[in-house]
Amino acid sequence: MSRLSGRIALITGASRGIGAAVAKKFAAEGAHVLLIARTVGGLEEVDDEIRKAGGNAATLLPFDLAEVERLDMLGHAIYERFGRLDIFVGNAAILGGLSPVAHSDPKQWDRALRINVTANYRLIRTLDPLLRASDAGRAIFVTSSAAREAHPYWAPYSVTKAAMEMMALTYAAEMATTSVRVNLVDPGVVRTGMRTSAFPGEDPESLPPPESVTGCFVELAASECVRHGKIITAQ
Repeated sequence: MSRLSGRIALITGASRGIGAAVAKKFAAEGAHVLLIARTVGGLEEVDDEIRKAGGNAATLLPFDLAEVERLDMLGHAIYERFGRLDIFVGNAAILGGLSPVAHSDPKQWDRALRINVTANYRLIRTLDPLLRASDAGRAIFVTSSAAREAHPYWAPYSVTKAAMEMMALTYAAEMATTSVRVNLVDPGVVRTGMRTSAFPGEDPESLPPPESVTGCFVELAASECVRHGKIITAQ
């Protein structure tokens, strides 16, 4: 029996990188995946790969997470279609530019806050009743060591990841007496587009692919998972 057979899973940032890899892995484990990203073509490519591998067709949700007000409608739409949500993976994030704090671009700063923090808050808000409706709701947020280590020029990313991390841990504390389990994954250094943007001189082929960290996500998404309120290092 596949570990996620029959489970309903929502994944943000699912058109590429870690989000796409997790989507394909969840589908291979039997989950029906709901995929959010801005790029329709990227979502369609992931769906094509899922179906070629023998998985069920994904539900594609082209969405700019910066439009946070629209997220409030998502929970109702999922309830109308599925009646519950078993797994939520908050993966989407942006770098927000690299510069000294005093020189950070206000528009980039605000967009990083919206996507990395506020969108996850709005998603928790709209998805919480659906996760509680599951017999084993699972919420997994992607974090980074940058949330706990100060790096020059990384303020938008580091600050927003730190805020998101504390929000997720607070949500976990609030869920302690429920069947919902909430954890964070720090994937470490992985071959992604964001990594390339931050380190353009680095050879991407020298880094582990996103698929190398998906096993950790399956463990945390499984119904038998008992970990809660933890930050898990995937590598």
